[in-house]
Amino acid sequence: MDSSDGGGVGPSLWFTLLELARLGGLRGTVRVSTTELAERLDCSQQSASRHLRALEAAGLVSRRIGSDGSLIRLTADGRGALEGVYMTLRRELEPVVGEIFEFEGTVFSGMYQGGYYISRPGYRDQIVQKLGFDPYPGTLNLRIKEADIEQRRRLDAMPGIHLEGFRDSDRAFGGARCYPLLVNGEVEGAMIVADRTSYDLSVLEVISPFRLRERFGLEDGDTVRVTFVSGSESHAGS
Repeated sequence: MDSSDGGGVGPSLWFTLLELARLGGLRGTVRVSTTELAERLDCSQQSASRHLRALEAAGLVSRRIGSDGSLIRLTADGRGALEGVYMTLRRELEPVVGEIFEFEGTVFSGMYQGGYYISRPGYRDQIVQKLGFDPYPGTLNLRIKEADIEQRRRLDAMPGIHLEGFRDSDRAFGGARCYPLLVNGEVEGAMIVADRTSYDLSVLEVISPFRLRERFGLEDGDTVRVTFVSGSESHAGS
């Protein structure tokens, strides 16, 4: 729950990135001239060239310049940028209430910091108030399969229940989002996602009123099923 994320890209560049994807830049390398791109974007050739340089500098495209145009391919970050916009638009334009998200995750030992964070009154009191349970001072760490990352990305695009950041006598603590869930179909809990985290989307940090390792007799390598229902946060204060 403690490192930061990256910045953003100006609005005009999103359309350039989208146009490059439409030309085939997501599937492989595509040859594009600034003249053609300018026509597609209805802008000047100078602006099209400037957009390409900016996207390359941001790491969203890779580019090799030739005599008859540039060979361009969207990078993984470029794909992720488009997916982020897609998920935001989908959430706003086509809200899905009651969609079920289910994951099977493998238990692993984390950095043993969950207990410290969850036991802070600034977090604990909000969890009690907004989620309706007093959390065990620790998290159960689950690693999901690569095939489930896109489903996790969709879940992450939903607002969740917000925990405000705070400051105590020692330091400042950032905010977080919580997504209510059921563990193995029977125990309530929530996934907690810190605004600043060192974990990627393959990791679920689960909180619960219970010490889940003890409740289910879990050891590292065991499999746990967690189920989310979108819109289930609507009953709680956020």
